[in-house]
Amino acid sequence: MSEDVRLDWRPALARSVILRHDRVRGVDLLVLPERVVVLRGSAGSILRLCDGEREVTGIVGELERRHPGVAVADDVPRFLAALRTEGWLR
Repeated sequence: MSEDVRLDWRPALARSVILRHDRVRGVDLLVLPERVVVLRGSAGSILRLCDGEREVTGIVGELERRHPGVAVADDVPRFLAALRTEGWLR
């Protein structure tokens, strides 16, 4: 697993961030106070697991269970660390 993030961290969306699904465009969005970020690929499904209850290891484990054979152990912690750097996760 990545060393960019503590594996016992329990990520959750920052208070000012809302995860929405745009049914018209078929994409997930992060709605921020002054902008909207369009999420690509599996980003929305990863962020739905960031409920403040699951540790990073639990999120990775759930994604590995849902998507057998897909290597997520390095990518997901890096992705979460990048979003925390942006201030979108706490």
